[in-house]
Order: sequence, then C-alpha cells, then structure tokens
Amino acid sequence: AAELANGRLAMMAIIGMFFQDGLTGSAWGDWSNYVASPLRAFENELGVQAPVGFFDPLGFTKDGNEQNFKRRRQVELKNGRVAMWATLGYIIPEYFRFPGYCSPSLGLKFTDIPNGLEAMKVVPVAGGMQMFLFAGALETGILKQDGKRAPGDFENVGDFGIPYNEGVQDAEARKRKLNSELANGRLAMVAIFGMMFQNGIFGTTQPTMWLPDA
Repeated sequence: AAELANGRLAMMAIIGMFFQDGLTGSAWGDWSNYVASPLRAFENELGVQAPVGFFDPLGFTKDGNEQNFKRRRQVELKNGRVAMWATLGYIIPEYFRFPGYCSPSLGLKFTDIPNGLEAMKVVPVAGGMQMFLFAGALETGILKQDGKRAPGDFENVGDFGIPYNEGVQDAEARKRKLNSELANGRLAMVAIFGMMFQNGIFGTTQPTMWLPDA
C-alpha cells in the first residue's frame, strides 16, 4: 500500500518537475522569480482563489492574450449564471409549482409537467420556442457584452447580471462578491451536470438526489 501511494505521489512530482524545468530552465527554479511567464499574466484576476490559485491545466491562457482571456471569462460567467438558475430549477419544482395552465389549449397544467429531463417531452414546442426567443432577446439586448466593460458587467444590468441594478459600490465588497459569484457558478456547473447525469441514468429528481435521507 505504501509503495502504491509513493508511486502515485512520485508520478505527480515528476510531472511537476518536468513542467517547471521546461518553463524556468531549472527543475528547482524559484517560481516567484519567473515573472515573465505568460502563465502569470492573469494571477491577480478575479476567480484566482485558494487552494488551487490560477487554474488552467489545459493552457488556454499560456499565450497571455488578454482579449481571449476576457472572452473566456465572459463565457464562464454566463454559463455559471445559467447553471445556478438551472440548479435551482431542479430543486424548486419539487416543492412549488405555479398555479394554472402552461398551455390552456392543450389542457396542460404546470402541476402536470414532470421535473427534470422528462419535462422536455411534455412542454409544447411553442413553449420551448418562447424560452429560446426570450434567451435570445436577453443575449442581444440588455445582456449584450460591451468590450469596454468588465466581463459580465452590462450597462443596464450591473456587476451581477441583475437588470437595472447599480451593483456594489464598495470596491473590496464588490471584489469579494464577484469572487463568490465565480466560485458559486463553477460549483453550479458541476452540480447541474451531476443532476442531469443522475436524472438521465437513474430517472430520479426527487429530494433524494440532494438529501439522501429524505
């Protein structure tokens, strides 16, 4: 058992040594002195959080291109915000449904629509198109990114994607909350994939998905 554990540690260690040797020219180089690396260009950006620090295992930012970084950060924020809503969308319908009809012409009530992936088979095509067009209107309207503003910050929306909200004025508080948003968005992206995977494989969406003893 010790041999296996040591072997796994050694495999990680040698990869780290190779990486640092290739980057700094020394297997024992002082990373803090290697300030010219493009990999350090974004170490002070939002989202660089302990214990991982700046995490880019696939090297997307190795060229140090700021425009590409901003575009990817915009995508990350957008996907994170959508994932947070989607995660709530899996949980809330288990406890609350809108009254009335989703489609009066089909006699389809909101309470008749199953939760999770099965809803895609029940919601009328017209309903799906309405959601698609609504998302498109947001994307081309108030949520259209301005290259002169920070990623995720819109003229009439504010820092956190809330329409007609001025955001947080205090710089330190805003930085803390924006870091929290990124962290929560990343967690939500993992969470929604987990929920969809479990829903698709096991067919469950009930509270047992997130509360095992429920």
